[in-house]
Amino acid sequence: MRKIAFTNAKGGVAKTTTCVNVGAGLALAGYRTLLVDCDTQAQVTKSLGVQAGEGLAELVQGDASLGDVQIEARENLFVIAGGGALSGAKRLISRRDMRSELVLSEVLEDLRGYDFVLLDTAPSWDVLSVNCLFYVEEILIPVSMEVLALQGVGDFLARVKEVQQYRGNLTVGGIIPTFYDGRVKKSAEILEQLERYFPGAVLPAIRYNTRLSEAPGFGQHIFEYAKRSNGAADYARLAQRLAKGV
Repeated sequence: MRKIAFTNAKGGVAKTTTCVNVGAGLALAGYRTLLVDCDTQAQVTKSLGVQAGEGLAELVQGDASLGDVQIEARENLFVIAGGGALSGAKRLISRRDMRSELVLSEVLEDLRGYDFVLLDTAPSWDVLSVNCLFYVEEILIPVSMEVLALQGVGDFLARVKEVQQYRGNLTVGGIIPTFYDGRVKKSAEILEQLERYFPGAVLPAIRYNTRLSEAPGFGQHIFEYAKRSNGAADYARLAQRLAKGV
């Protein structure tokens, strides 16, 4: 069971879009996949048109069991919902005297039966984000083709390195360029800088595609909403790479 977090402290870089569509791509390829929504905005469930009841917050707070919170969204694709109640769960974690960074690992300890567990983290560096890094084995960092997003990657990786001092098996699986527009010179320049600063770590870019932003409004992933779009092609390619262990 591979455990991967899509994470970046900056918002608006397509973390949720990437988590949902990579998860959908893996599910369509036959891999049993679980999406864990670690954000108060609950965008994962909304993106898939799922009506969530009990979710991650209730699990952390001891008000629901692991079996209660796993929602089947599609064939091979399951969700543990986030939502506003996670604010209370974060306070609960913060008040814990010892091993507060391991709360998520403890509540998900008995998780079985999945090929992939994908975490969509909040656009922040808080106790739950740290818990995510202590649970997963690898992280993927979506980065939009903007100067500020590029500048923030180095700072974020420095924080990840601090966690790696205690989690030696935590690896950075790669950086995912998002909102890449080949018609815009800035996109090419920022992608070039990414590849120069992080040689060998940059995965193929996800091209800018309006279909990707439209799909959640219909409660669909990109392969349902526009399976012949560039967005579907790019996320299918990324899912295939993950399936091969790259």
